[in-house]
Amino acid sequence: MSLTVFMAEMLGTMLLTLLGGGVVANVLLAKSKGLGGGTLMINFGWGLAVFAGVWVAAASGAHLNPAVTIGLLTNGDLAEFAPGVDKTFLIMLAYFASQMIGAMLGAVLCYLVYKHHFDEEEDAALKLAVFATGPAIRHRGWNLVTEAIATFVLVFVIAGFGKTPHELGPLAVALLVVGIGASLGGPTGYAINPARDLGPRIVHALLPIKNKGGSDWSYAWVPVLGPLLGGLIGGVGAAALF
Repeated sequence: MSLTVFMAEMLGTMLLTLLGGGVVANVLLAKSKGLGGGTLMINFGWGLAVFAGVWVAAASGAHLNPAVTIGLLTNGDLAEFAPGVDKTFLIMLAYFASQMIGAMLGAVLCYLVYKHHFDEEEDAALKLAVFATGPAIRHRGWNLVTEAIATFVLVFVIAGFGKTPHELGPLAVALLVVGIGASLGGPTGYAINPARDLGPRIVHALLPIKNKGGSDWSYAWVPVLGPLLGGLIGGVGAAALF
């Protein structure tokens, strides 16, 4: 895996997390001009975050997500992670590393943009929500199922894009993410990406955020394991169908 590919994946994931976390901060944090913008604003913001990240990470195949990388690994129809990038276990780990670093950097940048709003916000749960997902109804088993199904849809349909003639490019993935958020995001906040949730959650734990409360580590495994399972099943299913 070349440095160019590593940097592309890292920067794409950084933009994804900066813009995605940014729209959540805009809607939730005290005295923000987007305060109260609602769930659909967050859905579209995350979709456009994916759009930006995919453009930037073209050289790496724009996985931006360990679940997508797992899905491509298990899809036997694909010989490479990206043009010129072999599918091996070590390269998969390099993708994971670049995605985690990028997600953490994006979370730090998001905090810097909204620093004074974090200071003004009194609700610790809203501060955490900028960084990481949490369930509307806490039932970890069913929350895991939700994340697995939502991520299956993501990876399965992305694999289908590769076999379906279209000229939408990254817009197709962006609209898919908007659709997943609007339809399946209610129960858990649709992490559908282990790096996007775990990296910023670590940053939340490390940053000196005023009155931030805990990072909800008892739930943190759900938005990691669920998407990985969904991505694996999506990759296998796509290979069988497409």
